[in-house]
Amino acid sequence: MATFNINQTFKRLRNRYRLVIMNDDTFEELATFKLNRITVYIAVSTLFIVLITATVALLWFTPLKQLTPGYNQSFGVDAKYKQLKIETDSIAKVTTLQTAYISNLQKLLTNQNPTAALDTNLLQIDTTHQ
Repeated sequence: MATFNINQTFKRLRNRYRLVIMNDDTFEELATFKLNRITVYIAVSTLFIVLITATVALLWFTPLKQLTPGYNQSFGVDAKYKQLKIETDSIAKVTTLQTAYISNLQKLLTNQNPTAALDTNLLQIDTTHQ
């Protein structure tokens, strides 16, 4: 069984490697990097942390946070949507009643028989939102 030696592990981490980027057609060296495993590990870890931080900042400081699951319920947006839906329905109902009233009024003014007799006293219009 192989034994774990901490000194050999640190030696392996400090070994120097050369990364050469070459043009395949002309064999010209475009870039040369001297690396070891520790610097590669630190660079990848730093890049990972920066990407996570940028993603969190993007979600925290922009309107994209409204697209995340659970955000709408925690801040009462659903209740606002329900209230707007109720108000929209009541406005639509009032509009249809007013349209029928105006069309019957036009028929009365032109001496035509109205198709439906609307008694405005029986209309249940909520006037508390005005």
